[in-house]
Amino acid sequence: LLPSPLTPLSPQAAMTKLGQWLCGLALLGSAWAALALAPPRLQPPAPLRQALLPLPVYLLVAFGCYSLATVGYRLATFNDCEEAAAELQEHIRAARADLRRRGLRL
Repeated sequence: LLPSPLTPLSPQAAMTKLGQWLCGLALLGSAWAALALAPPRLQPPAPLRQALLPLPVYLLVAFGCYSLATVGYRLATFNDCEEAAAELQEHIRAARADLRRRGLRL
């Protein structure tokens, strides 16, 4: 039986988010380089070339804005875990009691 095309064959076969970003960056970079560094007879028209040359800077600024917005959104929607905090405090109390029982002073 063959696996579904939607499920990866192994954990190593799954592309990570970093791999996806690097593939996209390589694809965009190679397309930009092919257009921007074309020989003079194959260069695009002047208005397109003037918009094409600063494109990496624009994309870098857009990526920075996206990153800041993502971090801000994740901070704004961060959930508190009251149960986990109470459990951690209980573990800390138990560890301190165990250390006191063994003769260590805190």
